[in-house]
Amino acid sequence: MARTRYASDRGLTSRMLVTMFLLGLVYVVFVTAFFVISPTWGVFALIGASVFLFAQYFFSDRMTLFAMHGREVTPDEAPELHGVIDRICAMSDAPKPRVAIADTDVPNAFATGRNQKKAVVCVTTGLLRRLDPVELEGVLAHEMAHIAHKDVAVMTIASFLGVCAGLITRFGLEWGLWGGFSRRDGDQNTGLVLLAVVAVSAVAYAISFLLTRALSRYRELSADRAAALLTGRPSSLASALTKVSGEIARIPTKDLRAAEPFNAFFFAPAFTKGFSVSSLLATHPPLDKRLAQLSKISDQMSRGV
Repeated sequence: MARTRYASDRGLTSRMLVTMFLLGLVYVVFVTAFFVISPTWGVFALIGASVFLFAQYFFSDRMTLFAMHGREVTPDEAPELHGVIDRICAMSDAPKPRVAIADTDVPNAFATGRNQKKAVVCVTTGLLRRLDPVELEGVLAHEMAHIAHKDVAVMTIASFLGVCAGLITRFGLEWGLWGGFSRRDGDQNTGLVLLAVVAVSAVAYAISFLLTRALSRYRELSADRAAALLTGRPSSLASALTKVSGEIARIPTKDLRAAEPFNAFFFAPAFTKGFSVSSLLATHPPLDKRLAQLSKISDQMSRGV
């Protein structure tokens, strides 16, 4: 972070540390509870979580691009997009990330990768068609702020426990319904063990879900602020936010549902029509709050504060 010109954010740093510490405690309790319930399930949980963490940490960039049908593009293939990235790198002194495009009409962008060397910034064709160069610069500066702040890597690590616990919960329920719970003449303890496994996994999933959502909301505000200060054009970022949020409402429901699993990494959330969610569960802060922050930054810059 010190090697770039992006504005630092102590609030984000402290929140990332607290989130990782609390998730570490949840992970220890999660695995320990499995060993207490059943040594076999404990070994399964430990090995499964470790393998999943390794894969998600080291291959998160490839997995996310694959899931979003994104492909890396060269400067010859996308000269304008690379030109915007190059300008941001020159302004921020940040190393250039890999550049990718996802062929979807959902207007959005995201950054992924465990560090600056492995980082990739991906934009959708829908975003490229709708934004002008200045607005696109604001969006990409926002995404590169995530890389500079290192919250992309933290979110990648933080999300693994929730996904792992969710998978174990689903596996335990399915195995119990089709196997363990239906064995009336088998070991009566099997059902109780499965219920305990599902309960522990569900609690771990719920805690990790809430912690990562809280961090995700704050990191979006932090990236907005850093991008606005870097480019000196908070109004352009506000225009991009307004335009993207409005255009998403016109996207077919089928396309939005395909994009929703990646909301935590998107510039703006892709919610299906009629979708409502409480602020406690949201991946992003409300649009009004993001626009209010950018308006405040614009006022401060105009006064030379």
